[in-house]
Amino acid sequence: MIYLDSAATTMQKPAAVAASTAWAVNHLASPGRGGHRPAMAAAEKAFACREAAARLFHVNDPERVVFTFNATHGLNIAIKTLARPGSRVVVSGYEHNAVTRPLHALEASVRVARGPVFDQEAALEAFRRELDRGADLAVCNHVSNVFGFIQPIEEIAALCRERETPLIVDASQSAGCVPLDFESLGAAFIAMPGHKGLYGPQGTGLLLCGTDPAPLLEGGTGSESRRQAMPDFLPDRLEAGTHNVAGIAGLTEGLRFVERRGVERIAAQEARLIRRMGKGLRAMPGVEVFQSREGEVQAGVLSFRIKGRDCEELGEELGRRGIALRAGLHCAPLAHETVGTLETGTLRASVSAFNTEGEIDKFLQTLRKLGHS
Repeated sequence: MIYLDSAATTMQKPAAVAASTAWAVNHLASPGRGGHRPAMAAAEKAFACREAAARLFHVNDPERVVFTFNATHGLNIAIKTLARPGSRVVVSGYEHNAVTRPLHALEASVRVARGPVFDQEAALEAFRRELDRGADLAVCNHVSNVFGFIQPIEEIAALCRERETPLIVDASQSAGCVPLDFESLGAAFIAMPGHKGLYGPQGTGLLLCGTDPAPLLEGGTGSESRRQAMPDFLPDRLEAGTHNVAGIAGLTEGLRFVERRGVERIAAQEARLIRRMGKGLRAMPGVEVFQSREGEVQAGVLSFRIKGRDCEELGEELGRRGIALRAGLHCAPLAHETVGTLETGTLRASVSAFNTEGEIDKFLQTLRKLGHS
């Protein structure tokens, strides 16, 4: 199989990720739940994971790195800390349902800073315009999960700092794939999954906390057990219940892989593969490719559609021929509405550090054989 669905999950992992996960199942207990060796070793592993994330994302205090089940979990914590019914919230035109659904449930007043895909200046101006109307919160993804558009997050963060508007960053598609500096952004929260560009197992995620969060869950933490309120310090305040210790062990190795390989090197490889893919797709008649002509504003995600073909049916055909990608709306109808693909959806191919130019060429050959030559 040629796997081109890493924007959903990087199924191809470093070997150490699976080995560490399996080892943890039989050797690690729960952090903070005892003074015996398996519990102490679990606590050491958890802190090693926080330290690895803090190094990669430039977080001064590793205890502000909180474990979550996925990016959606982290975004819910962040949004429900900062938004209330009627809160004025500015979002980009490329947000995922993990952002828009919690805001809808809270009955927040949402305004969309909408701009053309791959136009960073327009995105920045749209945010400036909406923030100047007054806002209690801004939420922006760093990279669109549908189109790979790298939004000007540093400049958007600067606008928010100038106006003292808290910013939540969804780094689901950028963490491990595009450089990301927590301290320089000054964001209130940055949420990310462990199972995408960080190459960890599913069921893992990280929330980087720049402000004091409100717990989404209450329960045991292994600390301050007499107290009936949740602890007032991180990470315990947000980590009620038993940790996914095996997942954390695997995520630690994924973070170390990204750190060794280098985010810039991974970004360059993914951009090169996407350019090659886009060039091949544009050579096929009837194919509409959503690709930046300037590679620096697109990460390792590319969407396309073919005139007269149903995207989901074609995605299934490709799957039967050993090409794994995703078709449809990708849980991001707002992004499709912004670009004009809401009625059709798109086929989305996404790459990782484990893809090769040969795989891209094989994908293009397979697509041509389906009648697009």
